[in-house]
Amino acid sequence: MTALVIPPYASSDSTSVSAALGHTLQSLGEEITVAESCTGGLLAAALTEVPGASQWFACGWVAYANWAKQQELGVTATLISENGVVSGAVVEAMARGACQQARAQLGLAISGIAGPDGGTPGKPVGTVWMAAYYLPRSAPDATPRDFLQVEQHHFPGNRTQIRHAAVLAALNLGLTLLNRAHQ
Repeated sequence: MTALVIPPYASSDSTSVSAALGHTLQSLGEEITVAESCTGGLLAAALTEVPGASQWFACGWVAYANWAKQQELGVTATLISENGVVSGAVVEAMARGACQQARAQLGLAISGIAGPDGGTPGKPVGTVWMAAYYLPRSAPDATPRDFLQVEQHHFPGNRTQIRHAAVLAALNLGLTLLNRAHQ
């Protein structure tokens, strides 16, 4: 695999991270797709804020309802009932399903409890799970290798702050996974 020079990002500016992610994907000739629940389209909006996003942003889903996650992204009802919709297993399935549906190489998925209601002692408001799934384009004779990273976060703040923090963390997660895959 080709080594990329991707700066380690822990930026607090979603536009900067989106631009870095887009630049990296464009240089690889690859695309990103997103599957969002609690962020309601903010992740797709952050990515498409970057001029030229049409070169590397395929599409996105706002799958708020469980049936949408099942119908559009292939998340099984069993997976949801066994793990809960706000879980690592579900965001992994969302990211993989989005990549498969969009034929994109990188998929980011987010599901969480943004509040102000809906929290439980086990999953309080601010709990957000996210996944980055990456299946790089490979040479015709190469065996494909995929990469996955799933994270759980507990963001403080109100609904707006939690949703924006989740978007920024997901963008950083995607960039980190690309960096790991191309070392």
